[in-house]
Formats: sequence, C-alpha cells, structure tokens
Amino acid sequence: MTEQLLTQKSSQFDWLDITNPAVNELQAVAEQYDLPDSLVRDCLEPTHLPKFEVNDGLNFIMLRVFVAPENNEADTIQELSTKIAIFYAADYLITVHRRSHPVLSQLKNVACSPGEECSSPAEIAIHIVRYALNSYVQPAITLTRELDNYEADIFLKREVPNTLQGLYFLKRKASAAKQLLLLTRDILTMLRRQSATDDTTLMQDTQDLQTKVETLYQQLDGAATNLMNLYLSLSSQRTNEAMRVLTVFSAFFLPLTFIAGIYGMNFEYMPELTWKMGYPGAMAAMVLISIGIYTWFKRKGWI
Repeated sequence: MTEQLLTQKSSQFDWLDITNPAVNELQAVAEQYDLPDSLVRDCLEPTHLPKFEVNDGLNFIMLRVFVAPENNEADTIQELSTKIAIFYAADYLITVHRRSHPVLSQLKNVACSPGEECSSPAEIAIHIVRYALNSYVQPAITLTRELDNYEADIFLKREVPNTLQGLYFLKRKASAAKQLLLLTRDILTMLRRQSATDDTTLMQDTQDLQTKVETLYQQLDGAATNLMNLYLSLSSQRTNEAMRVLTVFSAFFLPLTFIAGIYGMNFEYMPELTWKMGYPGAMAAMVLISIGIYTWFKRKGWI
C-alpha cells in the first residue's frame, strides 16, 4: 500500500510511504524517482543489516526496528526486528517497510507545524532513526528483569528448569540487538555529515539515545555471559560436592566390605572360623577402621 504523507503543495518536498509493497509496485516507484536497482533490491532482502549509503545525491538508510518476538526462543536478527528503508533527497522522501508503523503518519504533523515551513527530509529521517532506537528500550528493560530473576534463582539455589537454555537465548537477543545498534551508530555518524538541518539538538539527542541503548545491551550481553559462566561453575561445584560425599562413603565401606568378603568365603579350613572371639574381633576391627578413617578425613578437612 502506497500513501502520500506530504506533497509539495503543502510542504517543500514529497513524502511517499509504502507498506508491504509488491515487487512491481516498488519497481514503478523506483522508475518514477530514478532509484538505483541495487538499493531497491536491498529493500526486498529480509535479512539486510542497517546501513547508510549515498548515491549521486540520493541518501539511502536501512534501519531495523525491534519487534516483540513470537516466542522466547527467537534469537535471530530477522525474528527480533523488522526493516524500514528510507530514500531521501532534497525534494522527496520515500519510506518502505513490511509492517505498519503508525509513527510515520504522526511524523507528518511534527515535520510540518501550522504557520511554519516543513522540515527537511533529513530531519524526518532523524526522527525515524529515533523511533527505531526507542523500540529497543522496552525490550532491554524486559530482558534486564528476566536476567535479575535468573540471577536470584541461581544464587538462592532454586531448581528452575532450562535455566541455561533461557540464559543462552537471552544472551543471543542482547547480542543481536547490540550488533544492530552498533550499525545504527554508523548511520547517525553519516547522517550528521550529510544532513543540512540546523537542528543540532535533535541530532545530539538522538546520538545520546543511541549511546544509552547500546550501553544497556552491552551490559546485558556481558551480564548474561557472566551469569552463564557462574551457573556452570555452581553446577560443577554441586557435582563435586556430591562426588565428595560419595567418595567419603566409599572410603568408609570399602575396607568394611573387604573384611566381610573375606569372612564370607565358605572355605572349610579358615583359622578364625572356629575362634570363639572371631565375630567380636571382626566387628571391633571394623569399628576401629571406621574411626581411623573418620579421624583422618577430619584432619584433612574433607568432612
């Protein structure tokens, strides 16, 4: 669906917004505005990463907006985000995207205030980049809460099923978002160089927002990695504790089992079989051996 958000009758440039376009529809727009074929192909590629490209006075921005994943195991860039492609020059702006973004329709009121001249396409592009960056804020807060819950469960030694798997997918989401934000930082750098707008406050605020969100995901990525390592270390420690207990029991019962095995043999000529104090002597030997093993372990600090 193609919608004309602004026209040169009401502003200084055209703004064409295209939602979920067919190939022939996008080709028709490309011919009308003389858009390069390579950039049009980038619009149709679902996995394309954010970038900024300049081609003979035409500026092209590829953004990825964070979207709510369909399931907790979604961890790829395509599952976690959707594209917005922006073509803009001095006299027109074209936005192409698969999903509906109501904020784009709202921006036409921000860009053209009553009684004032409309803002430039570059300034609207900055607003759209700001919208894309804001889409990462709430997911970062949600992931931080999930990470805090995992941390509490691990330290309180609660048995939570699939803890390691949950931490893995959380780390993957944070890592994917961090990668997209790093590329978006380059977009802002290029946008500042190419932009002719005098609204440096808007640009600076947008760069500050990018730094803030990128820092959030860097902290999330690092914290998830550390918590995964801690979980594995605690799991290994618990396994070692269980093995130590089993080893202690084995050390106690091995000599006792040996004595019982010796005297359980049914040979006719065994010297202690006819001895009146044989049974009490064997039991006393077992007790003394147990006491000796316990004392040795206690001195070693193993129990």
